[in-house]
Amino acid sequence: MKKNVLGLFLAAALTGVAQAETVFVTLEKDNALAVVDPISGKLIKTVEIGLRPRGIAISPDNKFLYVATSDENTIKIIDAGTLKEAGKLPSGEDPETFALNPAGDRLYVSNEDDSQVTVIDISHKKAVKQIKVGVEPEGITVSPDNFWVASASETTNMVHWIDTKTNAIVENTLVDPRPRALGFTADSQQLWVTSEMAGTLMILDVKTKQIIKTIKFDVQGVTADKIQPVGVVIDKDRKRGYVALGPANRVAVINAQTFEVEKYLLVGQRVWNLAFSPDQKRLYTTNGTSNDISLIDLETQTVTKSIGVGTYPWGVAVKP
Repeated sequence: MKKNVLGLFLAAALTGVAQAETVFVTLEKDNALAVVDPISGKLIKTVEIGLRPRGIAISPDNKFLYVATSDENTIKIIDAGTLKEAGKLPSGEDPETFALNPAGDRLYVSNEDDSQVTVIDISHKKAVKQIKVGVEPEGITVSPDNFWVASASETTNMVHWIDTKTNAIVENTLVDPRPRALGFTADSQQLWVTSEMAGTLMILDVKTKQIIKTIKFDVQGVTADKIQPVGVVIDKDRKRGYVALGPANRVAVINAQTFEVEKYLLVGQRVWNLAFSPDQKRLYTTNGTSNDISLIDLETQTVTKSIGVGTYPWGVAVKP
């Protein structure tokens, strides 16, 4: 009986302790990958990774990292444990952003210079399709139900809806100028799209492919030209969404039910991309010109740490 009571006490105590995890950050100008322990707030190591690394993702089993080394025209497969290169994927010219499907067997790459999306079969390390899209595609994402790939073309100002079964565009949605990033809600019912030039976030209904809400950001004391929305993520319960506002040095906190902006959180300079911790209790931001990442406690909605990582942090991925 005493052992059982002690065990329950220890389990209860441990529920309040932050679980260990590792944050990986691509450093565009250091040609490197930063490895961070966010709980202790320390940079563990920096590993040379290739020329101009930007986009990054982790496999569903957390065993491999995929990193777009733009100036090498490839996506590298990195063992998430040893940080050694385990292979390469044929990404096409100048890969920057890409999206991994839920099963982890397909990767979709934006080829900005060629106005196309490259579909890669990961197991065979082979490009199986090139899909022509609008001019300068950048933002790209796959719906959690694996029905859709959404690709945003910055110059055409469109979201292209690609059927994952046929790899064909079935519809296009006109959006605000220079769409930069996209994110589906966990239920695959909405697509959130940021517009860097208009300073807006658009909420699209997946069924109709139409905009149902446009949010214009307005930060007190910050001029409109500095408000440039880029990265966007939405929590799994569709309670809140978060948008990186670039040179405004803020993350917008949005009520995902009412679409009202609840607050703006001050982070590092030129905040670019965002990633949740596995338990979604924390949010990590890459801050390009202050050369650090910010840690946001999502239970208190406060910025708790800034961790220096290296020159020009761009992409971020988290491993439990």
